[in-house]
Amino acid sequence: MGEIADPARKSIGARRNPDSADAILEAAEAVLIEAGYAGFSIEAVARRARAGKPTIYRWWPSKAALLLEVYQRQKRVDIPDTESLEEDLVGFLINLFTHWRETSSGSVFRSLIAEAQSDETAAAALAGYAGGRRSHTGQIIERAKARGEIAGDIDPAVVADLVASYAWRHLLINRLDEPEAAIRKMVRYLLQGIEARGGQR
Repeated sequence: MGEIADPARKSIGARRNPDSADAILEAAEAVLIEAGYAGFSIEAVARRARAGKPTIYRWWPSKAALLLEVYQRQKRVDIPDTESLEEDLVGFLINLFTHWRETSSGSVFRSLIAEAQSDETAAAALAGYAGGRRSHTGQIIERAKARGEIAGDIDPAVVADLVASYAWRHLLINRLDEPEAAIRKMVRYLLQGIEARGGQR
C-alpha cells in the first residue's frame, strides 16, 4: 500500500518550492514567538513545518540565514521623503522603532545579532545585510545632498552608520518607546554637530 502524500511536505529540489518555503518561514516565525531565541533551532522549525532538516539546510545553509530571511520577510519600514533631512531621519527612526516594537521583527533581529557574536556565518550574514541597509538609508542623505541641504563632501555611508548605531543601541537595550523629542534631539545633534562655534578649541 502506497504512502499517502502529505501536502505539507512537497517534493523538493535545488529550487525552492514557494509553498514549502513559506511554510518553513511561517514555522520559524512561530518558533521564535513561542520559544524565543533560546528555543529556536532548525530542528524545532523542521518539526513545526513538518519538513525535513535537509530541505531547510538546502535553502538556508545556516540558522543565521533562516533568521535573516524571517526578518527581511517581516520588515516593512517606510522611508519618508519630506524634502527635509531632519524630518526624513526623524520619521524613519520613528517608523523603525514602531515596527520593531509592534511586531516580532525586533526580537528576530536581536536574535540575529546575538547569533553573530559566536558564529562566523551569522556575522557574515549580518554584515552583508547591514551593508545593504547602509546603502538604502544612505539614499536619504543622497537626496539631501542633491537638494543642497548638506555639504557635497559628506559620506552618506558614514551618516547611515551613525543612524544605524543609534537604532541598534535602542533595539539591544529594548528602548523602542523613545519619544519623538528625544529622537529629534539626536538627529539635530547629528546634523548640526557638537563643536562649539566661535569659541576656543
